[in-house]
Parts: sequence; C-alpha cells; structure tokens
Amino acid sequence: MTLSRRGFFTLAGTGTAGALLLSPLQAFYAKRTLAAGPYGALQSDPLGVLDLPAGFSYVRLSETGQTMSDGYKVPGGHDGMGAFAGANGSTILIRNHELNPASSTSIGAPSSKKYDTQGKGGTTTLVVSSTRTLISHYGSLAGTYRNCAGGRTPWGSWLSCEESFETGNKKHGYVFEVPSSATGFVTPVALVAMGRFNHEAAAVDPNTGYVYMTEDRSDGLLYRFIPNTQNNLSAGGTLSALRIISKPKANTTTGFTVGQAYAVDWVPITNPNPSSDTVRVAGFNLGAAKFARGEGIFYGNGDIYFCCTNGGSAGVGQVWRYTPATQTLQLYIQPNNASILDFPDNIVVAPNGDLFITEDGGGTDFVVGITPSGSLYKFARNALNSNELTGVCFSPNGQTMFVNMQSPGITFAISGPW
Repeated sequence: MTLSRRGFFTLAGTGTAGALLLSPLQAFYAKRTLAAGPYGALQSDPLGVLDLPAGFSYVRLSETGQTMSDGYKVPGGHDGMGAFAGANGSTILIRNHELNPASSTSIGAPSSKKYDTQGKGGTTTLVVSSTRTLISHYGSLAGTYRNCAGGRTPWGSWLSCEESFETGNKKHGYVFEVPSSATGFVTPVALVAMGRFNHEAAAVDPNTGYVYMTEDRSDGLLYRFIPNTQNNLSAGGTLSALRIISKPKANTTTGFTVGQAYAVDWVPITNPNPSSDTVRVAGFNLGAAKFARGEGIFYGNGDIYFCCTNGGSAGVGQVWRYTPATQTLQLYIQPNNASILDFPDNIVVAPNGDLFITEDGGGTDFVVGITPSGSLYKFARNALNSNELTGVCFSPNGQTMFVNMQSPGITFAISGPW
C-alpha cells in the first residue's frame, strides 16, 4: 500500500494509522534508519555556522548582546519558540530564554513588569518581514526562571514554561501566557491550575482546547489540562496525567515496541500547586506512566507528538505519538542509535508533513527530519560549536523555518525549496 504524506497524516488523524502500524507494515516502521532525505546531503557552510542542503540558505536575525528596539540587550539562552502571523505578511516570533538567577545575561525590564525580581528568564518577541529581515525585537515576559520550551495556542498566544521548581521571591514551576499581539512586556500571571512542576513544553489540541504538557525529569509524566472555559486558561481547569490502562505505573524507557497502540486514560492531579515537587509522585501513585525526560511536544494533523530525551535502551531518545480521538499511545521512533537521533528536544510538524526535531546531545547537534514513512534524515548541522539547536518552528506560510542556536544565542531564518 502506498501512502502520500498528506494521506498518511489524514489516516493518523482518524486513528487508522494505528491499525496500519499493527499490520504487517509494523515491521517496516520499526526499522527507522537514517536516509539521505528529500533535500539531499548537507553542504558545508563556508562561514562555519550552519550546514544546510543545497538550495537552502539562512539569515541571522537576533543575537545575544545586540540592542533591541526597546533599548535592552538581547539576552542569552535562546530556547523554545513559536511563530504567528503578523501584519503585511510578517511573522511574529516569541522566543524563550532559559536563564536562571545565576545566568550571566538577563531579560532587562522594569521591576514592575517582572514576575520575580530575582528571575532573569522570560521571552523576547521578534517581528520578521516576509523577506526575512528583522523589523523589531523587544522583551515580552520577564522575571521568570528557566523558560525552556512552551507551545502555541490556537488563539494566538505563546505558553512559556518554567523548567524549574525553585523558590525565589515567589514560587516557580509554572506556565505563563504571552499574546503575540503584545508590543512590550506583559504583566506576568502564573497559570497555577496548570500545575507546578518541571515544565518543559505544551501543545494545544485546537478541537478541544485541551493542553498537553511534558515534564523534563527522568521520572516525569505526560499531563493534560482541561480548561474550565475553552481558550481561557486563566479561568482555571483540571489537571491529570496519562495512564496506560494495561500497564499501570509503566516505565516507558524500555519494553515498548514501535508502532504498538496502547489504550490510555487520565488520572486526576488533585493538588496541582504543591509546596514540594510531588505532582509527578501523586500521578504515578495513581498509575500514571513515567517518561524519560519529556521535552518537545507538538500537535499536528490530529496527533500529539512528544520527545523523551533519555528514552530507549540506549538512553538517546524516543518520540511518542498520542491520538486524542482514539485515546491511544504509540512509541513512534526509537532508533537506539545516537548517530541517527541523539537526545531529541524541540519538535514541530512541518507544513509538508515531516517532523523536524532539534537535538541536545553530545558532540555535533543536528535538526533531524522524519518522513511519514519513517525515514530519518539530517536537515541542518550546528557547524559553529557543540551547543544545542532549539526552537524549531515555521512561518505561517510554511516558507521559512526558524531555529535557534542556544549559545552564543542566535536566531536563524532558513529558506529554500521546501
């Protein structure tokens, strides 16, 4: 049976792909080998910064130390990022900065606009023209801790997640919302009902408004937040954690077959805002499944894809797929080979149907593509240093990939024959 990319993801959105993966095609999907990829081999960048396939090029947009439009300096620690439609074909990027009180740079802001005056993290916003030139960049969230990743909402905002459980002048470990329409610093509001834990990333199902969240711990859980009012997270809601019905208290690091579907349900988190770091313990005690460092998560074509950086018997990463329509969970990718996939982190479903994942492994890090047929390929290589690539996302028209180099802190716009 031959499936187009669009056809495959249409099936995935209806749950039919689960049946396919349990058919004789399962053996094919389980192979997951490194391929040349649809764009060809990487070409060496003469500037020694970012290797890309032939026909692709990059622009450096916003870098640590530059003076922004609001007069403050671009901070370091570039991390998760989301893209939104702006005026006149422009793209609005909201970019996280994973900074803690000991970091050497900080998001500059008036004290009145900081959640915690000890916090150095938060977000900056970039406005990029249709020709990939920087129009403006400015601070938009300040005073938070270790804003690692997050997620876009269907109503045009960015959920910035604190990967922390520390206490400064205030408690940390929360999600904060930043509208893409904000032209300066927002008043920070911790979305307490969404839980206090080592948040990593978030993905919103546009059909229901439910928010799915990962936890960057070796024994973290996968969470679901159901808001009391759809599209209004500040109105509160209920938090729960995923349980595999046939395997309560499962440790998903090993022992799972690629493509096999498991029915799941959700156990309630009755105290989402504890004084000690016990949300995951409470969920696990009710049977929730453990995931090995949940990181990037993204909704696409009816499915929720999320990365586990330390998953698999080799400890170099997994990608899982949850289908809300059928309430089933599948191990989607597990090469157990660092040369194929090494510590998968941020993830996005591209307009062409491929997944793109940034690596946070040892040595050289890549942006790795995955076709719907299961082939993995290298799309971009950090040729400058051994620091991670982060924040991969696409412009609303699908013509530009944006990605960060976390240190020295560079945001790139990549164009080419998509």
